[in-house]
Amino acid sequence: MDYRKASEYWIKKDEESVRMEKADLKKEIDGFVLSHQVCAFACAYRDFVRCTPLEYSYIGGCFYIFSEGGLKFKALEFNKDVCLAIYEDNSSFGNLKGLQVTGKAEIVEPFSEEYEKVATYKKIPIEALKRLPSPMNLLKVVPSEMDYLDSSLKKRGYSPRQVYKA
Repeated sequence: MDYRKASEYWIKKDEESVRMEKADLKKEIDGFVLSHQVCAFACAYRDFVRCTPLEYSYIGGCFYIFSEGGLKFKALEFNKDVCLAIYEDNSSFGNLKGLQVTGKAEIVEPFSEEYEKVATYKKIPIEALKRLPSPMNLLKVVPSEMDYLDSSLKKRGYSPRQVYKA
């Protein structure tokens, strides 16, 4: 198996692809992200890998995830590089639609202005959060790159795979 050749497939294909204008692509991605609520959140450190389905909020171009805890924090303590995947539940050939987000995770300080803003957006009462035995963790993922796959883009004259770099 030539892993390097396989890993370069999209790099070579992208060189001749028809790209969308950056602003149009961002609008397309934002619409897709806002029409979903759950992502697969992946993180790793050394030989530990974790991928967890999590509910997210998309605010100001960033992903916010409330979490009680879990093994993902084992990796996040040492490696803030993460990946999110959001996709349509339609696996028929030629109808794929999904997004892979690469970025950095941050922990938002409990009860900071940003924390309370996200809680309010999600309609979670601040007083209820303050009554918990320990504060709910809030992850913020700041995207650096978003790979968008939408088979229907071909009908509009674009490559079905588009890359948005923040």
